[in-house]
Amino acid sequence: MEENENRMPLIGEKAPSFTAETTQGVIHFPDDYKGKWVVFFSHPADFTPVCTTEFMTFASMEDEFRALNTELLGLSIDSGYSHIAWLRTIKEKIQYKGMKDIEVNFPVISDLTMEVSKAFGMLQPAASKTQAVRAVFIIDPKAIVRAILYYPLSNGRNMDEVKRLLIAMQHSDEHNIATPANWQLGDDVIIPPPGSCGTAKDRVDAAGKDYECLDWFLCLKPCPHGKK
Repeated sequence: MEENENRMPLIGEKAPSFTAETTQGVIHFPDDYKGKWVVFFSHPADFTPVCTTEFMTFASMEDEFRALNTELLGLSIDSGYSHIAWLRTIKEKIQYKGMKDIEVNFPVISDLTMEVSKAFGMLQPAASKTQAVRAVFIIDPKAIVRAILYYPLSNGRNMDEVKRLLIAMQHSDEHNIATPANWQLGDDVIIPPPGSCGTAKDRVDAAGKDYECLDWFLCLKPCPHGKK
């Protein structure tokens, strides 16, 4: 039973639906986020140093994510009162890497019952039975899980990487392309591999102005949207 309760939704599956109390009132997921991407992330506890730096960084980037049609959503197994006290402390007292007076406006779920944490597999008993690990679920506008990132309790996440991956997936969806290792917006993108020997030959023969082929299975073309 415990294994089933802690099973995370896998990439390509529908994200579990839930209703939860947050620092911004009650939310109904995914109904309140129709048509939007969501970066849903858990943190172990309020008033902890690593989590504080993560929340400040996410909050400072909220407008950047919104420009990508993306909402941020946090969670920990703490009370709403604890969340509010912690977020007020961040705004009023904490300065970090040039960030100060940071106000966290995105919702932070109070998950004292652990129901949401269990539904998303955010509890990993070998790490902690009462704290969610540092999970990140990137969920698309159809409420499908598209990417999952997991970090240990001791190490903070890279929010620039979360944003980079989000942009890459949005480009892949819009233009039917893939992105190579370490891809950044503006870099060349990968054309899907050909499905037959004839198509492979035609693609290589036609390479030149619009795209280049390193071999029949690896052809690249300029980023459709250029640099942002």
